[in-house]
Amino acid sequence: MPRGDLPAQVHAAAMRTSANRQGGVALILVIWVVTLLVAIAGSFLYAMRTDARAARNAALIARADALAQAAVARALYEVFKPAGNPEVWKRDEAPRAWSFDGAEVSVSLSDESAKIDINTANDELLRGLFRHAGLAEDEAARLLDAVLDWRDPDSFRRPNGAEEPEYAQAGLKVKPANYAFQATEELQLVLGMRPEVYQRIAPMITVNSRQAGVNPHLARREVLLAIPAVNAEQVDAFIAEREANRGQKRVPPIFLAAAAYSTYAPVSAVTVRAQVVLPEGISVAREAVALATPQYPNRPYTFLAWREVPPQRASAPDTIPKEVPVGR
Repeated sequence: MPRGDLPAQVHAAAMRTSANRQGGVALILVIWVVTLLVAIAGSFLYAMRTDARAARNAALIARADALAQAAVARALYEVFKPAGNPEVWKRDEAPRAWSFDGAEVSVSLSDESAKIDINTANDELLRGLFRHAGLAEDEAARLLDAVLDWRDPDSFRRPNGAEEPEYAQAGLKVKPANYAFQATEELQLVLGMRPEVYQRIAPMITVNSRQAGVNPHLARREVLLAIPAVNAEQVDAFIAEREANRGQKRVPPIFLAAAAYSTYAPVSAVTVRAQVVLPEGISVAREAVALATPQYPNRPYTFLAWREVPPQRASAPDTIPKEVPVGR
């Protein structure tokens, strides 16, 4: 190889090396750009898929909610038929189920007389309710007096109760209404009412029966267990006899052990619980309290409360499931 050609060859080799380096850098940049574009596209697709799924779920929930409201309306139509109509739906909490357009619908009805009215219940019955919820005797007595102080019209504190100064001392911004409870949820504002206690008694209480006792013919087991001086054996024996008589269409028995806290007259207010399960797995439950108003032909009932409640199993305690044809 001639010596004069060596610099040219070195220069050519250097040029090739530089070109290779530039090509490598360019390739890396292209790979990064492609990776970034893929990430952006993936993120966009994920966001679009998430939005589409959210929109689909919202549409399904709206459909289930509409079906639940329709089920409530149908149940109220059935329960507020004339009393002599043999097809009137019973207020016995027995679930009635049917299918509609692929959805599974279940409703249950309960008379408000089957619950303990926190405005008018006998003091001992309220105390029994709190003890049944797990409170010790002294704490149940304090909570009872606080409840009575909340709903009475004066500002005089009971021995174990609470009026405005006690709420202020506890750092609470609320103060006793000195008026009857307007909704069961208001009970959570009473000084001494713990969340877990309220959750236990919420299904057992009402402000719509306006009676001092409960209706044993319609009350569920836990309500009957809250009655003072009544034990589980007596309650279970009564429920067994009650359901046997109901199945044979005989007159329900009298619960003698609870005579002092019983009232056997149904009231005009009823609670309807409707649950809808769609084929896609979406489940929605709604609860409404309605009052019959037969004096207004154009408005046979009026709503007193409307709640969103957690879905649960269709079967209610102490009842026999019934299946209702959708065409009925």
